[in-house]
Amino acid sequence: MSPNQFRVGMDSYDLYPLGLDPLQTLRWAKGHGAEGVQFSGLESRFQAIADRAYLRDLAAYARENGLYLEWVGSQHIPREPGTWAKKELLAINRAAAEQAAALDTRIVRSCSGGLMRWQPDSPMTETLLRETAAAMLSQKQMLIDHNVILAIETHFEFTSFELVRLFERCDASPGAWLGICLDVMNLLTMLEDPVCATRRLLPWVVCTHMKDGGIALTPEGLTTFPVPVGKGVVDLPAILQLLGSLSRNVALSVEDHGGSFPLPIFDPDFLSKFPDLTAAELARLMKLAQMAADRSTAGCRMVEREGWPKLCERRTAGDIAALKEIVTALR
Repeated sequence: MSPNQFRVGMDSYDLYPLGLDPLQTLRWAKGHGAEGVQFSGLESRFQAIADRAYLRDLAAYARENGLYLEWVGSQHIPREPGTWAKKELLAINRAAAEQAAALDTRIVRSCSGGLMRWQPDSPMTETLLRETAAAMLSQKQMLIDHNVILAIETHFEFTSFELVRLFERCDASPGAWLGICLDVMNLLTMLEDPVCATRRLLPWVVCTHMKDGGIALTPEGLTTFPVPVGKGVVDLPAILQLLGSLSRNVALSVEDHGGSFPLPIFDPDFLSKFPDLTAAELARLMKLAQMAADRSTAGCRMVEREGWPKLCERRTAGDIAALKEIVTALR
């Protein structure tokens, strides 16, 4: 894939304060230069109207306006975040796969959610990996039958190292039934250099969250936070070069929001939960923190979640335009 084939779109989560329904989101995207939408979880009032006829109307609007569609609603960790009670995922993932089929999209993003290593009562990561592998293998044929790829987001459950081991346990072939939604800023929050982690996960990447970010040194350790595209320390051009080496097309969906994530790396117990972290990569994160401090006056600053509703439209539109400029510069 060459940079000429990149399509720049957005995630519907960017505009969650506006309360738009899916069709309104597509119209907003079209009106602001996006080339597609990856949908985040639908509110219950929208789930109620998202029957097959509605989804077909969405697909028709997308086709008529040249927009890509990527869906959501699947999960991969068979536990309830917080309580850690066992949870059956087959019905959840089958429903998401059926919706994706109605939309004529292969991509169904999976996010099981939760800052698991941050919670002292969380199950061991190895336990979650083992259970996730078993759940995914039991659903392999269902996903193949629906011709969808369950794309696990690089969120706050597993590092890139652990995701690679998960895919090995599932004997998953790149581009088949199991893949990765590469959220490039979340990699910082999992104590990973985004470019290094992208290299590790590259064969399995099928969709993206193109989210720039900053990282700050604090008395407790580090803090990560989203910033406007092009203003942070995520090396987006290098990541796009890597994505451009893939033989399949991968859409670039901007995701942005307020808030921050504390990383208490000075706590030995917390740091021990990242056994694959090397001194070299930790040093790289410290260098990125210095870069972020140097760029703070140029827009590499945190926005509180409470401030996001007033910024969401302007910043999302700016992110789309900025990412398009980066793509153009690579051509």
